Amino acid sequence: MTNPSAADHAAVATLPNRIVKAWAEQDPGAFAEVFTEDGTMILPGVFVRGRDDIRSFMSEAFSGPYKDTTVTGDPIGLRFLGAEVAILHTDGGFLMGAEVAVAPGNAVRAAWLVVKQDGTWRLAAYQNSPKFAA
Repeated sequence: MTNPSAADHAAVATLPNRIVKAWAEQDPGAFAEVFTEDGTMILPGVFVRGRDDIRSFMSEAFSGPYKDTTVTGDPIGLRFLGAEVAILHTDGGFLMGAEVAVAPGNAVRAAWLVVKQDGTWRLAAYQNSPKFAA
């Protein structure tokens, strides 16, 4: 395996920013577009498979429980498993309304399995869990 380029490192590290931006704009299409066509998303109590189902889930969520929320996600680790596969870990969470800091009960740690398809890095699998024990 060759070493990943600086451009690949940067592209993978910016995936959380794309999710944060899509969430801030409450845009389920932009959110789902970060995923591969058959990508998966696991949240506490939620399992969604496929870009179309992720889009549908987020559309309903932005109209319901995720309405007027934002998220944060900062990379804390990045490891390339091959030339076109990497795992990214982030710390982040949900911000409710006008909050500027994530409350401990809304903090998450996440794992992002990312793959390079047709020259673009996409999210193949995402899973988060609470950062702090309840």
